[in-house]
Amino acid sequence: MAYAEKVFKVRNGKKTTKYTWRCRYKKPDGTWGSEPGFPTKGTAEKWGEEQEAAMRSGRWLDPELSRKTFGVFAEQWMAAQRPRGQTVMNRRERLTQTIYPRWRNTALVDITWFEVEAWARSLTCAHSTTKICVRLMSQILTAAVDARHLAVNPLHGRRLGALPAETAKRRKTQHEEMWATPEEVLRMARRMGPADGMLVLSTAFLGFRVEEALGLHRRNLLLTRTQRHDDGEFSCPIVRIDKDDGALVEYYVYDENGKRHKFRGLEPPKNASSIRDIDVPPFLADLLSERMKDWPHDFVFVRADGTWWPRGVLSDRIRKVADGRKASPTARGRSRVQPWEPIKPGLSMRDLRHSHDTYQAQIGVKPVLAFEQAGHKYPGIKGTYQHATPRMRQERLDGLQGLFERALVNLRWTSVWES
Repeated sequence: MAYAEKVFKVRNGKKTTKYTWRCRYKKPDGTWGSEPGFPTKGTAEKWGEEQEAAMRSGRWLDPELSRKTFGVFAEQWMAAQRPRGQTVMNRRERLTQTIYPRWRNTALVDITWFEVEAWARSLTCAHSTTKICVRLMSQILTAAVDARHLAVNPLHGRRLGALPAETAKRRKTQHEEMWATPEEVLRMARRMGPADGMLVLSTAFLGFRVEEALGLHRRNLLLTRTQRHDDGEFSCPIVRIDKDDGALVEYYVYDENGKRHKFRGLEPPKNASSIRDIDVPPFLADLLSERMKDWPHDFVFVRADGTWWPRGVLSDRIRKVADGRKASPTARGRSRVQPWEPIKPGLSMRDLRHSHDTYQAQIGVKPVLAFEQAGHKYPGIKGTYQHATPRMRQERLDGLQGLFERALVNLRWTSVWES
């Protein structure tokens, strides 16, 4: 049975005659809890009776848990998650750099949408980062509800309106609109040479994510897809994005002392849709087959010495090839460097993946197949009801083959690499 007791205020180390009331109530585990700060005995007893009623109905939440700070609970939530390492790093950076400076020491029960929205509007980071941070906070508060720390998530179902300088519809940046024509891709591949240029060519015509290309093992190269078709079989070469270790990732991990360490290694692809078999057009199957005859390494797109490309080094390599370079004179220990005219300034590996999806749209690949080959989930009920057929696959392969052959004609080349 809950009861109330007086709590006398203390001033200069001495008890005064002024007091408030504290409620004492029995918790489900048999221990006694207390809640101070009530102005009258009646309000304290009423609060205690409400707690006991909630316990009997199974609705009770421990007030001590709801007063746990956001930072403490967020760390418990992070420790309980098991996403890919890149996701962990991104969450950690959002928490430490943006969220914790404002919310680390705030009690869970004191977080309101009004204050979160006002804080979000005060941030000076990119709008996309702001929205990611609010979404992450909402995930954590939903977990607090599940852990019976809160009755409701105050951020659930709420959306940020237009952020400052975002009231007009945002236009795509120049980088977001960038893609490379087949002719530009072939010029970049030739400039890089057969060893490294195959990565550029394959990314543009197969739609790899960077981590998928760098993690491709030769055991998953040029396998065969076989499907019943009419009275016979349809078959084509494929590249398999492996479900167990199909991506080479690079990110930072934090030890128990908060020190950051760099990790590079193989992990599963980012989601279920990324696990797929990519149909390879004939020209690329021939080039890959020829390349692997004397390729001594287990991974297809490593450097010539067999080591994995660091993401930054690969980006710099693509930059120089796409942006061009100035000539440099002969110097001690270094031969003369010939100038390169720009091919596609600003182009990145991600833009080459964009190029692949652009090619698929250009040649009329059916959406269900285009989504599958790019590693995307086809949205809506159609993603369940529609399936890629052998005819769709052959049309896609013919279209990509045609783009390649037309690019060779336009460049007046007979092959990608010079003999």
